[in-house]
Amino acid sequence: METTHKLIFSDSRYLDLIPDNSIDLIVTSPPYPMIEMWDTIFGQINPGINAALNAYDGSTAFELMNMELDKVWKHVVRMLRPGAWACINIGDATRKIGNGFQLYSNHTRITQSLNSLGMQSLPVILWRKQTNAPNKFMGSGMLPAGAYVTLEHEYILIFRKGSKRTFVKPEEIHNRQQSSFFWEERNVWFSDIWDLKGIRQPLNHSSLRERSAAFPFEIAYRLINMYSVRNDWVVDPFMGTGTTTFAAISSCRNSIGVDVEPNFAQLINDLVGSVPQLANYYISKRLNDHLTFIKNYESQKGTTKHTNQNYGFPVVTSQERSLILNYVDRIINESESSYRVFYEERPLIREETSLQKMISKATTKDQLELL
Repeated sequence: METTHKLIFSDSRYLDLIPDNSIDLIVTSPPYPMIEMWDTIFGQINPGINAALNAYDGSTAFELMNMELDKVWKHVVRMLRPGAWACINIGDATRKIGNGFQLYSNHTRITQSLNSLGMQSLPVILWRKQTNAPNKFMGSGMLPAGAYVTLEHEYILIFRKGSKRTFVKPEEIHNRQQSSFFWEERNVWFSDIWDLKGIRQPLNHSSLRERSAAFPFEIAYRLINMYSVRNDWVVDPFMGTGTTTFAAISSCRNSIGVDVEPNFAQLINDLVGSVPQLANYYISKRLNDHLTFIKNYESQKGTTKHTNQNYGFPVVTSQERSLILNYVDRIINESESSYRVFYEERPLIREETSLQKMISKATTKDQLELL
């Protein structure tokens, strides 16, 4: 089994090179309008944004920033197949402009844009980032009535293009069955609140740091396994440091990552050598966590009714019987912007290796940051 992964360094507002109705899933996190670290990027795209900010007109600046993202969302809808999904991680912004302070609701504005393009909204996920200290407060402290609550969560917006995706051919049905997840994973992944830590940036270059705000690998990995099947095509139009690409590699999906900043190419090429370790850690952890779960489950409720055909271990539902998780065997750099990934075909259960042991094997500082 093998997958293909491509990097495209181009402006995501002009993505005509990706054909219509060719992509199965979008997983991305765009620049957040009205977050100051992205003012320069938005201002370079549209000087009217700088003019609005200088005139203390936050509402106009907010709308102009989102209008630039609208151009990307049009391509997202165009390239998705009927029944395909888009998952967008976005945070709202709180900001003082002149003498006024307010919330700028990015998640509402993006939802309106995707809905206007015909995408159906599904229940959102709240990502609670666990980054703010418990004693943090904003505004007037202990004195009413000028304080305001802190923003400790971001949104993962979930959209579908049209009606439910169908699997008709026998090979499609079998592939979907192999792509299933464990019953206990479903109960965690499909909760509407995720408590996951943020991620440190593996960036030494100041200009790159200003152009990236990577979400955790775990977020991209979950979303890809929830909303696509093996061999699907996943696109991230704001690739950054390559988190979605690495999660797609780890999940036996093909991927295309797009970013306007070509200097990310070398960073991603440096990091991709660590992906087999990272992918295989996650696979081993999932399998070993399942064995632990089954042991506890059967001690409380008795023997399960079903057995996985590939591993021979018990599973709770019949839908898990064909589930298989392939370890990454090797990654071949076909060019600076293209990879082929090969997987081990035999279903294996390896002993779970700790992240600390993995880190000790990493060869570069960037690899340490990724792991």
